[in-house]
Amino acid sequence: MRPPTIRDVADRAGVSKSLVSLVLRGSGQVRPEKRDAVLRAARDLGYRPNAAARSLSEQRTRTVGVLLNDLRNPWFADLLDGLNSLLHAAGLHMLLADARLNRRTGQDPAGPLLDLRVDGLVVVGTLPDPAALGPVAARIPVVVAGAREPVPPGVDVVAGDDEKGARLATEHLVRLGHRRIAHIAGYGAVGELRRRSFEATMREHGLAGGALVEPSDMTEEGGYRATVRLLSRPDRPTAVFAVNDITCVGALSAAGELGLRVPRDLSVAGYDNTGVARLRHLWLTTVDQAGHEVGRHAARCLLDRFDRPGTQGRTHLATPVLEIRGTTGAPPP
Repeated sequence: MRPPTIRDVADRAGVSKSLVSLVLRGSGQVRPEKRDAVLRAARDLGYRPNAAARSLSEQRTRTVGVLLNDLRNPWFADLLDGLNSLLHAAGLHMLLADARLNRRTGQDPAGPLLDLRVDGLVVVGTLPDPAALGPVAARIPVVVAGAREPVPPGVDVVAGDDEKGARLATEHLVRLGHRRIAHIAGYGAVGELRRRSFEATMREHGLAGGALVEPSDMTEEGGYRATVRLLSRPDRPTAVFAVNDITCVGALSAAGELGLRVPRDLSVAGYDNTGVARLRHLWLTTVDQAGHEVGRHAARCLLDRFDRPGTQGRTHLATPVLEIRGTTGAPPP
């Protein structure tokens, strides 16, 4: 059977095609009883507007491309939830693309989304070449969320205050009495900001000699390997501050395999306050950088750019908060 058309809806509701179009566009010029009749007819018939035809007539697709750099990081799920809630309320649909996969297959990371004629682009996480966003931003509004790399003019950045967050975690461990503290570092501008803040805070407390840094790829396996290296040292740390919660989970696994109890033998702190950190059997001390609110703010910036294209790019940093739970305590005697 052929799908129902706008003519079928008009016939069922006893109105004209033009009035059906007004109702489907959300016009306030239609009397309530007519609007109800049209919506009821559309529901009964299972009618869905032809998105392609509407895109041609309106010169927009009502879609927003979201280019996600790392599908494995659960903090991005919180960000996407906040982003999508506001976009959906504005009548926009989110199309998700995996930037890492696109790069591995030799594609322009944003290419598939641009081919679909998205109305705007939100880049989530670190991209290896943010300057490549310049030509895209000249065509459609672009917002970067959850990353701190320099971006071309006209691109908004929405992220957490990584320096302040790392300071909160480090000072918490220092106040507990730890003097040998390790940081499992990450990559990109976010990883660099958190590492530098950790080192600066340790210096300010006269503990530069007790500050250890181990690189990681910001995954659970990377956190596990980095922690094994740290705990194999003769001057092993009494506390570990990981660049994110997933890395922190790897640190907990390494400590458990080596027979150390957390937090009695080793304190561990993460970053992001993801759902993983709030699992009762983990209950991680971590830095909350408001992923949901970062996503909502990124959506607001994009909606503002639709209304005022060509404005100067802005940077918005969410204020982090330390969530103290069960993985940090005083150092062992």
